[in-house]
Amino acid sequence: MSLWKRLAEFKLVRKVVYAIVGIVSYPGLAIVNKLKISGTEHIENLPKRNVLFVSNHQTYFADVITFLHIFCAVKWRKRNRLGMPYYLLNPFTSVYYVAAEETMKSSFISRLFTLAGALTVKRTWKKDGSEVRRGLDPSDTRKIERALSNAWVITFPQGTTKPYAPGRKGTAYIIKHCQPIVIPVVIQGFWRAFDKKGLKFKKKGVQLTVTFKPPMKIDYNDTADNILAQIMDAIEQSKEHMMKGAHHWKTEPEIKKAI
Repeated sequence: MSLWKRLAEFKLVRKVVYAIVGIVSYPGLAIVNKLKISGTEHIENLPKRNVLFVSNHQTYFADVITFLHIFCAVKWRKRNRLGMPYYLLNPFTSVYYVAAEETMKSSFISRLFTLAGALTVKRTWKKDGSEVRRGLDPSDTRKIERALSNAWVITFPQGTTKPYAPGRKGTAYIIKHCQPIVIPVVIQGFWRAFDKKGLKFKKKGVQLTVTFKPPMKIDYNDTADNILAQIMDAIEQSKEHMMKGAHHWKTEPEIKKAI
């Protein structure tokens, strides 16, 4: 186990990282841009373990950072708002998030974010200079399963920030095996406000939305294909939602670039 991963196991280290990242990121979410949260009533009374959040993905880090802000605020009994970030004095740290190993090793900042509870997985490999998609490695699957046995886990079934990309069956297999409570989350606006990494502003004054939906009703004995289709529909990334969601982009070039 690397030093970074060992440090991440200490709650005090994670709390310090949460506080630093939280203080730095709060203005960009609540002041420079406007964050609208809905559905936190669905997560207020969840058990402390075996809860899986599935979400669409628009930036490498801003999405996850926002989720962590919200979870901390909910711990302090705030509903559908952040308010003043005094919740960072005692943050909620019983949560992990799935991230590509290649991304988390790319810089010192990304390594710092690893301390906030990253479950790094090998999602891509190079062939003839191009990136090739692949499923989760069995060891990565076990890593996520162990995290679920003790905490909440955030995962992005598409494994990419590209909208309406197909989901990956690894998420469905984990759901079938661990039978967690599954909370779908839909985010909007982050790709407009931030760059791809989610660390720099592209545009200010953007409406950012995070919607937590009720726990999904899943037949754990169903096929992985059917469970995955159910998830993609819940996070509004299915082909049907792609057609309905075209109005979110103002121009045809924007649509083509996003898709």
